[in-house]
Amino acid sequence: MSHANQSRPMTSRRSGPLTGEAQIPGDKSISHRALILGALSVGETRITGLLEGEDVLDTAKAMAAFGAKVERHGRGEWSVNGVGVGGFSEPEGVIDCGNSGTGVRLIMGAMATTPITATFTGDASLSRRPMARVTDPLSEFGAQITSREGGRLPITIQGVQDPMPVRYRTPVASAQIKSAILLAGLNAPGKTVVIESEPTRDHSERMLAGFGAEIHSETTPDGHVVTLTGRPELRAQPVAVPRDPSSAAFPVAAALIVPGSAIRVPGISRNPTRDGLYITLREMGADLVFENDREEGGEPVADLIVRHGKLKGVSVPAERAASMIDEFPILSVIAAFAEGKTVMNGVAELRVKESDRIDAMARGLEANGVTVEETPDSMTVHGMEKVPGGGTAVTHLDHRIAMSFMVLGMASEAPVTVDDGSPIATSFPDFTALMRGLGADLG
Repeated sequence: MSHANQSRPMTSRRSGPLTGEAQIPGDKSISHRALILGALSVGETRITGLLEGEDVLDTAKAMAAFGAKVERHGRGEWSVNGVGVGGFSEPEGVIDCGNSGTGVRLIMGAMATTPITATFTGDASLSRRPMARVTDPLSEFGAQITSREGGRLPITIQGVQDPMPVRYRTPVASAQIKSAILLAGLNAPGKTVVIESEPTRDHSERMLAGFGAEIHSETTPDGHVVTLTGRPELRAQPVAVPRDPSSAAFPVAAALIVPGSAIRVPGISRNPTRDGLYITLREMGADLVFENDREEGGEPVADLIVRHGKLKGVSVPAERAASMIDEFPILSVIAAFAEGKTVMNGVAELRVKESDRIDAMARGLEANGVTVEETPDSMTVHGMEKVPGGGTAVTHLDHRIAMSFMVLGMASEAPVTVDDGSPIATSFPDFTALMRGLGADLG
């Protein structure tokens, strides 16, 4: 796993035109949820297109530790024989979630309303991330929680025998908080309610409904309200995992900034809670064409054609941040090649991801000759006709930082190096091979 590997520097060099088809791996968010809901269902859930990155594999191991039978049948093809809602058994060892904030937060929610005890840990990056935002609402169900100072891993949760449903307003826009509460609410009687100031990605709601839960969402004067009726019998379902729009952002970005490029990206999720990047890119003048719209695994998908072209800086509104929170690092790279400045607002959440992504991107861009301004909740990148490159970026064990700077090097004047490319395997294990297949020079 990534947290056990030695660092592996990588360098990306200026590329000729990128061409061909980019076969993006399965969506990470949906892959985690498919494994967890399969484990909480009755019967066998067959999953195709599962992302086999380290983050998701850690979740698969965790579901097996809680008593589900999890098997791999081929590339991206898995089955989960579930134990039903409330059926988790106590794991024998510590649950190691590696680098995955999604994995650990959702799994904690899934077990918190079952009368078992589990201890969670992760790598150095995950152990720095705030968990109180999830453990606080889980304690309202009645779970007993012990953590390091600041609510950080390792964390031990003693699940509750007789949980109470909760009504909870999330303090920040976070699908992980919402999903952890909904998963905990599965084994609580009555209705569990989550109120968000603005909607976040809705994969959990879609998938819970598909597995048979009674769940509905509505926009009210009080906010975006999601209501789940507890103690359903979830029924095993086939899950076809669509391709990950956050992973697709990297070859898309490379094609936009490398002159002469034209690539096709098939089967990309068009979930409206995940499309903020593509809305922003079109505002910047990007040549993007979606075709063959369809539905796969309960999610809207389409094929994307991307061509290089001139881009201009824009101001990204704060209310769009939740729909593109993982894409701001790569957007800041694209912005470096756009005319004028690009202002990213409402991005404070980036400071508590796998790394402080605002700081990591600002320092790395500055090391490669790009001017960046930052505040606690915003980041401004000043575009250049030519990005000098030639610098080294520190990844802080963050896969998206590493991939972003590999893309920067494909269009900068001088090569760009990252201190450690090994975290890329957590979400996009085929990244290097895929980009080389399109014509990139990196490794």
